[in-house]
Amino acid sequence: MSTNVVLIPGDGIGPEVAVATQRVLDAAGADLKWTIRHAGEAALLAGEKSLLPQSTIDLISEYGVALKGPCTTPIGTGFRSVNVSLRKCLDLFAAIRPIRSMAGVKSRYSEVDLVIVRENTEGLYGGIESEIAKGVCTSTKVATEAASRRIADYAFRYCRERSRRKLSVFHKANILKLTDGLFIRCAREIHDAHYPDIEYEEVIIDAGCMKMVQDPKRFDVILAENLYGDIMSDLCAGLVGGLGVTPGSNIGEKGAVFEAVHGSAPDIAGKGIANPLALIMSGVMMLNWLSTQRGEPKFGACATRIRRAYDRALTDGATTRDLGGSLNTLEFADAIIARL
Repeated sequence: MSTNVVLIPGDGIGPEVAVATQRVLDAAGADLKWTIRHAGEAALLAGEKSLLPQSTIDLISEYGVALKGPCTTPIGTGFRSVNVSLRKCLDLFAAIRPIRSMAGVKSRYSEVDLVIVRENTEGLYGGIESEIAKGVCTSTKVATEAASRRIADYAFRYCRERSRRKLSVFHKANILKLTDGLFIRCAREIHDAHYPDIEYEEVIIDAGCMKMVQDPKRFDVILAENLYGDIMSDLCAGLVGGLGVTPGSNIGEKGAVFEAVHGSAPDIAGKGIANPLALIMSGVMMLNWLSTQRGEPKFGACATRIRRAYDRALTDGATTRDLGGSLNTLEFADAIIARL
């Protein structure tokens, strides 16, 4: 039987890269039954009354898995991030961002292979802000022991299951002694009690950023609270060619949402030139997750075929304009399909 998956095309270039991704996953024989639901500005254009309709949340909860294109978030004004709201509503507490060098993609570094594990539900992204006086605003950072221990255990388990050698916790506990202090204390206790076989270190985040750009190969898996994890995810994406070649996932105890982490790029929307690779790679992560969660090896086999195919396409120089090539969105998808 086909596996039900919610597809959220998103805004801007989202629908274009979503179609290309569907084409690749279907051609690989993934046997998915796609149901489209909307979020972001696209939801309002579709006649919904909110940016994140309850029907979208309910169906993701029912199916347990979704693939999502980029959604627009205004800067400084306007509505709250749809991505943040989605993670909160579904309790998708772990954001996973693999970062690896890819043949055929020019970057300043080679042989980068690391993973960012980001706590996804609290910290400053709780959005608890207030104007306490004219021209004076505050923002409250929330850290709980339950969430800190949960994400630490997930990160260590991720290392063990994937034979990763080291976990580095990025923090600012030298200044934020209560919130970040709690975060690293929980990570340390989880390590000592359950994962002593995994190498563990604590890195002050500003020094960690310097070490990252000096030699990213010194890191393996990085654990960080919400804001630091967000910043480090984009910084590390820059090591391997940018957000266009970086997938992402948001994992909870009852389901997961896989997404392209780049923006909606409204300036090129509708032109058919967007690079769909990030969403295709996120689709591969989704298939691997389905293989593990549903106990069906066919998904893992499809994921491997797609990954080998896009690696081969990039090596052969079959790329979109942002990577120095000439292919449009669907031509790049077809180039992957031709190499399955």
